[in-house]
Amino acid sequence: MNKTVALHTLGCKLNFSETSTIGRLLENDGFEKRDFDEVADVYIINTCSVTDNADKECRMLLRRIQHKAPEAMVVVTGCYAQLKPKEIAEMPGVDLVLGAKEKFNITHHLKEITKGDSAKICSCDIEDVNEFTASHSINDRTRIFLKVQDGCDYNCSFCTIPLARGKSRSDSINNVLANVETIAAQGAKEIVLTGINLGDFGKGFTGGKKREENFLELIKELDEVEGIERFRISSIEPNLLTNEIVEFVSNSKKFMPHFHIPLQSGSDKVLGLMRRRYKRALYAERVNLIKTMMPQCCIGVDVIVGFPGETEEDFMETFNFLHQLDISYLHVFTYSERTNTLAAEMKPVVPVNTRHSRNKRLRNLSYQKMQYFTNLHIGLTRKVLFESKNKNGMLEGYTDNYIKVATPYLDVWENKIIDWKI
Repeated sequence: MNKTVALHTLGCKLNFSETSTIGRLLENDGFEKRDFDEVADVYIINTCSVTDNADKECRMLLRRIQHKAPEAMVVVTGCYAQLKPKEIAEMPGVDLVLGAKEKFNITHHLKEITKGDSAKICSCDIEDVNEFTASHSINDRTRIFLKVQDGCDYNCSFCTIPLARGKSRSDSINNVLANVETIAAQGAKEIVLTGINLGDFGKGFTGGKKREENFLELIKELDEVEGIERFRISSIEPNLLTNEIVEFVSNSKKFMPHFHIPLQSGSDKVLGLMRRRYKRALYAERVNLIKTMMPQCCIGVDVIVGFPGETEEDFMETFNFLHQLDISYLHVFTYSERTNTLAAEMKPVVPVNTRHSRNKRLRNLSYQKMQYFTNLHIGLTRKVLFESKNKNGMLEGYTDNYIKVATPYLDVWENKIIDWKI
């Protein structure tokens, strides 16, 4: 009888694509997949370490597994596993900790360990992580997350990602095109391009030679691919979002009018403390250019509240900047101290209750922004891709410009693009 495996992802879209790839490797090795709530022989947790919450979630999942399947083999991988392997290895129930370089060698490592031994750590110095492993998510999703870039060469003062994922590196355009054709053959309609610093695409080696490619070249090639009807850019730094990229998307056949652009703060003082590579004027310029070329484009924003040294005046500068900016929604993160980052040593520290209060105020603003953006489209017809899921008798989908639509379930509309009057 085949062994069973259950996988769980914490964190970003990139992690989802990697968990999917790990799942396929195990299935090819004879494992049968189970839902994470079911009893399985092996449990794999792919972790994130962007916030304290991700660390806490990992511990909570481990307790659940111990309660449900104490004899199961437990593997922890991902960013938290690379950053704090010893800490994870000491947690009750953990059998194997796989760092950044070893996560895709999981089938080999599972053969080498026995339940009951002390937890084995397979990790390495992040400086030695330089290969790129392509990944994509395939479940019953109509939207597929395709990883084309990994790692980051930036050193933002709050971020552990360069320590967890290593230097910026990416797939070759030829490999991406081959992966897209494979995905298209499986019937997916939309691909979301993901990476840690997506706009930095192009760094890497082919046959020992340094590649000279860039993100604009990639999206131009993808626009010509047969079989995929929609592409989205998951997130792109404002300083890497060039006029040429905006102009290309505005005229593209397949790239959706939707950008997600991290801001992190609307205060130039705080941006400086964060070691971000732009000022708010550049950000406003990017948004204005997008809206001039694509008035109905959806723009999402990442923002961090409660960064060390952020005064009420700095926060209000961010709030007012976002209030007047023509954006559609916010992803709001409450700052949490990360070991081995410059920001962890910075003073003055913003009280935790103040951080939460600022988060709430920005989330309220986000809700108002999305309502306003959606209301502008009432009565208009947009193309909606409905997903392959019956959610309690409802079918959900997104317009080209990322407005969520729900309608009573109709199986003939699953994974179909429908002209929809909002």
